[in-house]
Amino acid sequence: MGDIRNKIGLGTVQFGMEYGISNQSGQTPPNEVSAILASFRKKGGNLIDTAIAYGSSEIVLGNAGVGEFSVISKFMPPARWGTSVEEQLAFSLERLKVEKLYGYLAHRTDDLILHPRQWEILKECKEKGLIDKAGVSLSEPGQWDKLKDLGIYPDIIQVPYNYFDRRFEPVMRECRQAGGEIHTRSAFLQGLFFREPDSLPGFFDEIKQALAEIQRNRPRLHHSLLSFVLRQPFTDYVITGVETEEQLLDNYSLSEEVSDLPELTLEISEDILNPANWIIN
Repeated sequence: MGDIRNKIGLGTVQFGMEYGISNQSGQTPPNEVSAILASFRKKGGNLIDTAIAYGSSEIVLGNAGVGEFSVISKFMPPARWGTSVEEQLAFSLERLKVEKLYGYLAHRTDDLILHPRQWEILKECKEKGLIDKAGVSLSEPGQWDKLKDLGIYPDIIQVPYNYFDRRFEPVMRECRQAGGEIHTRSAFLQGLFFREPDSLPGFFDEIKQALAEIQRNRPRLHHSLLSFVLRQPFTDYVITGVETEEQLLDNYSLSEEVSDLPELTLEISEDILNPANWIIN
């Protein structure tokens, strides 16, 4: 079990803003961030994932000190953000107080597909030693085929993957065969798995029964969900966001006795799988 725990990466969106449908504590305060990083280091954690769009996350991380970790950040579409890829990278390096990044990803892959010059810029950043690996954050599987059509094979892809969402399995296998590194996010579907089914609005009716089934007699459901993703042979890192040091340590307390999840037979719509489509009210 120790081996799969080494695949845990630290997501940091909560360090820069309130995030997640089940977030109860708001943005993580800086002193708690420092405690989380110290425990992450002691547990052998290595990969930290952030982005320029995560509010003050990069600033908080830089002030806490992340020079000994492998840090990934992401850039936004230059036209939308008002600054170029190179300028965003320089800004992220300055805020994080590091000289280089382990990985630098396009946060909005559709924009990179429309403007493939961005990929050439990422390769130039690698040549300059500012980043080790260039990649993309995917939101739907069809983006992978569009990248291939452009001759783009990322060093890293980050994709949503969890018990409900298996859409990217073919992409992950193909990327792995091409020598790419696979990072997954949304193991807990922004906390949806932990919500009382009857408390959810009608928008979520299609998955309420399935939620109730996996929650039944599973007091440590988050361990079952995390283990499900960590055990997949095509995942290199599973990015998990935490709000407190206690949550981080709980993730690392994962044991062999974790309860397996039932076989998923429900075909779930993309409206549910993509939080951008959620209608909460």
